[in-house]
Amino acid sequence: MNLHKLLSDREQQGRPIRVGLIGAGRYGTMYLAQANNIPGIHVVAIADINVKRAQGAFDLVGWPKNQVAPDIATALENRSTTIVANADELFNVDIDVIVEATGNPIVGVKHALRAIEARKHIIMVTVEADALAGPALARRAEEAGVVYSMAYGDQPALIMELVDWARTSGFDVVCAGKGAKYLEHYHEMNPDNVWENWEFSKELTDSGQLNPNMHTSFRDGTKASIEMAAVANGAGLVPSDNGLTFTPGDVEEIATICRPASVGGALAHEGTVDVMSSVKRDGTWIPHNTQEGVFVVVKATNDYVSGCFTEYPWHPDPTGQYAALYRPYHYVGLELNMSIANAVLRGISTGSPLGFFGDVVATAKKELKAGEFLDGEGGYTVWGKLVSAKHSVAIGALPVALAHHVELRNDIPKGATVRWEDVIIDDSLAQALELRRETEALVAESVLTA
Repeated sequence: MNLHKLLSDREQQGRPIRVGLIGAGRYGTMYLAQANNIPGIHVVAIADINVKRAQGAFDLVGWPKNQVAPDIATALENRSTTIVANADELFNVDIDVIVEATGNPIVGVKHALRAIEARKHIIMVTVEADALAGPALARRAEEAGVVYSMAYGDQPALIMELVDWARTSGFDVVCAGKGAKYLEHYHEMNPDNVWENWEFSKELTDSGQLNPNMHTSFRDGTKASIEMAAVANGAGLVPSDNGLTFTPGDVEEIATICRPASVGGALAHEGTVDVMSSVKRDGTWIPHNTQEGVFVVVKATNDYVSGCFTEYPWHPDPTGQYAALYRPYHYVGLELNMSIANAVLRGISTGSPLGFFGDVVATAKKELKAGEFLDGEGGYTVWGKLVSAKHSVAIGALPVALAHHVELRNDIPKGATVRWEDVIIDDSLAQALELRRETEALVAESVLTA
């Protein structure tokens, strides 16, 4: 509440929030489409190694040509925006907040560290980096006195908002989650057959506008696991070691499905995360499904509250003990400024890791042989499975974010977890490995916190 008033005050004072955006992909472009209509905001620079793509983003959103500057110095002086090919140019100039939207977990960790070292707030759109080393990055940001935040508009931050609502209202969180389309064979999906599992026209898939690796990750379970790991770490919730259930159901069934198996639900325990499928196992779409939405399930604290659940149209479970709050949509980059404003004006995040509770581990899509190279999220070799961080560290599991271009030492059966001992790690990953080790070291205290 009142963020717009605070932004308007900054506008009147001539002190706009100075934003540096790294990555001119879909998310960054969506934010640019809104930025000129928000008081108190000055997008100083967009960094993208593909300068042509960044220029194309300007064209897509109708960015005024008289607001395009030749360099950062001019952009700061004239309240205009420039494009740079190297993100390093953003860290040593007068910028308040960095938005990391590259989608690359290794690069994302690097940029977050640079921002923290430069005492700039960091909004981590690249949730893959957050799942890999977010707990350590958040710890470093806190020590540096800056905000490390999930990006509002993406589902994890919106789920965190619902979790905060629940706990602030006095409820215990039983489950936090989202909806997504899921069928059992999706874990075997790869870029060659990905379009068989989407509803796009052949004209669109043949056009080259869509990234087959990205859309494989969206459907093979990896992206859902990464997003729910971010929620688990941000909310102190513990995933099941068996992964997400992807149980089919509609909006009215959220509280019935996302409750413990001991009372008829699908969960291994309370205080966890899960994803519901928007289609039945035969592929039939479920009317009023949870696709694109987010939810939190809470438990009645006493009989009076249980009575309230059944008296109001809150879609409780059959026992009247569990109820859900549901938001049916997310506006992605169009909502990003909520994170930027909260970080700079209030010094708070829209979701940030409390500890290390959930991890996304590389899981073989097929029989893998020693000498093969893993190709990471959305590829042919592995998908990302969500497990508890305690379990991941105990078995020495390899995070899926580090399963890129690494060689196998050992054969891996289909469906098995790839472990650190199974791969040869490239020295070029030293920085990401350092942050990952810091994250894994937090598992003991995170388990105690949970």
